[in-house]
Amino acid sequence: MSDMRINVLFFGATADIVGKRREELEVDGEVSAGSILDELRTRFPYLAAQKLHISIEQEYASSDSIVKAGDEIAIFTSVSGG
Repeated sequence: MSDMRINVLFFGATADIVGKRREELEVDGEVSAGSILDELRTRFPYLAAQKLHISIEQEYASSDSIVKAGDEIAIFTSVSGG
């Protein structure tokens, strides 16, 4: 399969950890949200200590959700309120 690009947005603590708010990933073919998280943890090892959540096109996603070419995904930590 051909390469595809995925836009990754970082929010809150994840943006602080990686030092940016946006990253573009190029991946080979179909990929799961979980494999995107694995790739980001490899690129940015300090993310491994965080409980990360992912959304695809502004919808919460599970690690087995499929990411398509051009999708925008967001990475964030747990949010608590009071």
